[in-house]
Amino acid sequence: MKWPKSMNDRNQYRPFRIITAFWQIMQMAAEQVGADIIFVDIGPNLGAINRSVLIASDYVAIPLGADLFSLQGLKNLGPTLRNWRGQWQKRLENWPSPEFPLPEGRMTPIGYIVQQHSVRLDKPVKAYDKWINRMPAVYHEHLLGGRTDARMPTEDEECLGTLKHYRSLIPMAQEARKPVFELTAADGAIGSHAKAVTEAHDDFKRLAEKPLEKMSSCSTKTRSVTVSRTP
Repeated sequence: MKWPKSMNDRNQYRPFRIITAFWQIMQMAAEQVGADIIFVDIGPNLGAINRSVLIASDYVAIPLGADLFSLQGLKNLGPTLRNWRGQWQKRLENWPSPEFPLPEGRMTPIGYIVQQHSVRLDKPVKAYDKWINRMPAVYHEHLLGGRTDARMPTEDEECLGTLKHYRSLIPMAQEARKPVFELTAADGAIGSHAKAVTEAHDDFKRLAEKPLEKMSSCSTKTRSVTVSRTP
């Protein structure tokens, strides 16, 4: 209800306060701890709560499962982001002299993450491979409004990284209460598990560095990144 009311010329204070509540809290928390980047993880839906979180975000990273549902969700997410971005700009223009700071509502896509796929001989198994290789074309068309020559995520600059299914390492890490990439022999990571731990470290390192590279041109002091799973 507050979304349409934020276009009301008579009383905009309360609707904008509610719509930007997440952004206000995020900024206060970042200031208290001196954070440079705020990461927010949201569920796979396009409801009012997620809209408020995305409005509070400068950038959006999109994890994708290797299946039809993620690709279909990606097709829905792209137009929705553009719609929300445009509607938010109209609301900002409708309140030219706001009584408190408001987010810019950039919601700029910075890429996608391929996750939870099975690997055999260092390659995705065929059942996942056919879906994974469709990701570049679908992402470029529906999120960026363009085309790409990339035939697979490894050839696509928009792919932030790949995270395979680490299987038994996940419960092992939960038991040890530490990240997958910090497991040691004392935690049970021996043999093939030790090799998988090393690979996981490299995967997560790339996944940490690539978004930072994409955000390097940002002029804001504190950057907000939302990890949006496809609805």
